[in-house]
Amino acid sequence: MNWLLDHDVPAEIGRVLSQAGHTVILVREVMPADASDQRVFEYAVGNRWVLMTCNRDDFLDLARNRRHGGLVILIRRRTRIDECAHVIRLLHRAGETGITDNINFA
Repeated sequence: MNWLLDHDVPAEIGRVLSQAGHTVILVREVMPADASDQRVFEYAVGNRWVLMTCNRDDFLDLARNRRHGGLVILIRRRTRIDECAHVIRLLHRAGETGITDNINFA
């Protein structure tokens, strides 16, 4: 799968996804640091990338009423290891079909 990781997603998550064979792009690699949430979401939608963010409120509103490549809201945990483990569990549980075009929490 192709993933776009928002500014607030820890780098460790990107490494875990890459090691699992996914393509990972960081928002900061393709957009300016002050890019709006709307612009980030539109970029993900336009490229059919799954967007991962910790910014639940803004992105849930953007994703609710339109088609998108997938949205994963990363819930902050005590440790990065815990966060990575939740992402891996989501990947195993939902698979590509459960993530693409859906809203998930990890």
